[in-house]
Formats: sequence, C-alpha cells, structure tokens
Amino acid sequence: MSLEEGAMCEPLSVAVHACRRANIGPETNVLIMGAGTIGLVTVLAARAFGAPKIGIVDVDDHRLSVAKDIGADETVKVSTNMQDIPEEVTKIQKAMVVGIDVSFDCVGVDKTMSTALNATRAGGKVILVGMGQPRMTVPLTPAAAREVDVLGVLRYKNTWPICLEFISSGKIDVKPLITHRFGFSQKEMEEAFETSARGGTAIKVMFNL
Repeated sequence: MSLEEGAMCEPLSVAVHACRRANIGPETNVLIMGAGTIGLVTVLAARAFGAPKIGIVDVDDHRLSVAKDIGADETVKVSTNMQDIPEEVTKIQKAMVVGIDVSFDCVGVDKTMSTALNATRAGGKVILVGMGQPRMTVPLTPAAAREVDVLGVLRYKNTWPICLEFISSGKIDVKPLITHRFGFSQKEMEEAFETSARGGTAIKVMFNL
C-alpha cells in the first residue's frame, strides 16, 4: 500500500463507520446524497460491504461522472431548489427501480435531508453524515409515519483495520479519487489549498514530501 492510499484511510473511515451504522449488506440498496469526497468514498464502502445497487445524487455533472466511473449504478442530477424535491424524488426512485433501503446524506442541508427522507422506502434508514447546516428544517413527521429511521454519524470509530484491509486487498481502489498532487514548498502549499477550495475537478489533493 502506498502512503497516498494510506492517507485515504481517513475519509474512507467516515464511510465505513456510516455503512456499519446502517448495517449495509448484500440485500441493502443504497442512495447517496452528494458526490463530494465523502459521498464518493461511501460509494466504494457500500459496494465493499455488498450493497447490490447504489445510486448517487449531485448538482455537478463532473462529480456524477466520477461516481459512475468508480462503481455507482445510477446517477441523478438535481438542483438546489427546495421546490424541485417532489419531482426529483420521483426521478430518483424511477432511476433506482428497486426500493431504497438506506440513504446516506453526505451533504447535510435542508434539501438533501428532505430528499433522502422522502426517497427512502417505508421502514428504511437515513444516515446523516454531512454537517452542512447546524440546524435543519426537514419533514420528520411524514418520515416517522412511514417508520423511516434517522441515524447520525460523527467521524468514525475502530475503522482503520478494515480500511487497510479493503485497500490492501484491492476490494477498494481509492487511487481514482486522488486528483491533484503538490510538493511541500510554501508556494505549492498555497496553490494546493486554493485548488481544493475552488472545487471543480479537485477531489482529494495530496502533498508529497
């Protein structure tokens, strides 16, 4: 395992912990809200835990393309408009075909959480991973009426051994997510942080000593 792959155990640990909280397995169909770094490693982790079908939702075409390349079965582009939720939920459910057993909100804002709560099947689970807002207004009452469980995730616990095993065995390939590499000079460090902040095609930015 390379040092770069080893460094990727940190974000992957978030996804592994989330999958454990959700009890992901061969009978669990998964929806992921957000194709940022955490959403993308959640695609990898859910597949490693045996999820048979994985869909992912985002506002950015490039990130959805990356998600497809690393193993997402379905990708759905959405807007940032709350009024679009009913139409987008229908679009997501049609794309998935099967019922969504578990949704991971890897963004954590009103719209993504509301979409996840509405898209998940009755009796399913929504795992809140992202923390985009300190407070959210979401449709908990309708979700409760459908017995959708909501679980929170804070970082990770006891995940490094399984992350190392997943990567070293080849079950998970994190290399496609390392998009930019920089040295350790002052100039390169500044450029690296600016690259990461701009987003765009940057997913994980690495420093090489």
